[in-house]
Amino acid sequence: MTAAPPSATDVLIVGAGIAGASLAAALAPSRRVMLVEAEDVPGYHATGRSAAFWHESYGGAGVQPLTRASLDMLDSPPPEFSDRGFLLPRGALTLGQMSESAAVDAFATEFAAQGVDVVRMSGAAVAERIPGLRPEWSEAAYEAACRDIDVGALHAAYLRAAKHAGATLITRAPLRRARRVGGGWDVELGGGQVRAALIVNAAGAWADEVAAACGIAPVGIQPYRRTVMQVRLGVPVPADLPLVVHVGGEFYFKGQSEGRVWLTPHDETPTAPHDAAPEEFDVALAIDRMQSVVDWPVVAVERKWAGLRSFAPDRLPVFGADRNEGAFIWCAGQGGFGIQTSPAIAALLAAQLGATPAAGAIARIDPAPFAPSRFD
Repeated sequence: MTAAPPSATDVLIVGAGIAGASLAAALAPSRRVMLVEAEDVPGYHATGRSAAFWHESYGGAGVQPLTRASLDMLDSPPPEFSDRGFLLPRGALTLGQMSESAAVDAFATEFAAQGVDVVRMSGAAVAERIPGLRPEWSEAAYEAACRDIDVGALHAAYLRAAKHAGATLITRAPLRRARRVGGGWDVELGGGQVRAALIVNAAGAWADEVAAACGIAPVGIQPYRRTVMQVRLGVPVPADLPLVVHVGGEFYFKGQSEGRVWLTPHDETPTAPHDAAPEEFDVALAIDRMQSVVDWPVVAVERKWAGLRSFAPDRLPVFGADRNEGAFIWCAGQGGFGIQTSPAIAALLAAQLGATPAAGAIARIDPAPFAPSRFD
């Protein structure tokens, strides 16, 4: 049952997906935090539909420092946060055809220069990793450190930690409008009203809409539909098949269980924020692209779903105080890498909002490239 919100809070976080939940867990020990979610349950949209993995090169060179700095917490979280890590072995191959050899070389060179453990492979070594690989797909770079992320367990741990530290979670409470009054905000929610000193916009695909409802200029967060499916194959592909990502961005697939894979055509269809659903064209496209790479007959599409990935114009995450209103905080534009970067983003943003300063590798990250002021 949804409780009535308290009358006042220090920080109102709008959106209880991975961005909002991780920030709530980081802030709640030092600030009064209310986490509000428009849906019946937290994480209904992007977080709950993610096929997430920790893949250091994923998201590009600008995102890589956030991904690397998040590894320790995801792999070995503090015992008071979780009694186990959230990562499982996987490995990743960035794959190309013979004609894409130069692109694979450039990828491997770029990320090796940033300290990523990436090894160039070709020919027979690639075929050993991927049974049924068609011979023209002979070029690859391998990242052994890639892991699957238990997204549900991670999200639940953030919410649990936030609640334990005193944060309040209110579901079925969309932000209708907010007005700046004195030193804070008067906020109208779907379930009532609240007074907040700060608003954090962690609303994912709805981030620009939430900003507009608060009288804040948008930064250009664009949602894109991404289609994923689970298919059953007519050949015994192993469950531990590596994540296989096309160097040109046209697909990825990975083993799910014996004879089953998850795959996507890596689609990014611009859309308005909504409850995304897969389209049959994209399902067929994904299968066609996979079968151009491997000789795997598809017996059945067992599951299919779609989610929204939201990007700023420069495809970097956006976190920090708004460029014109310091009491409005952005935590958005996390694309498909929001889960693997959530420890770093939450710690850096929480420190800006008065929590304990970030430590270790996270403390060495310069947050300036991710600040909303870059859009001035």
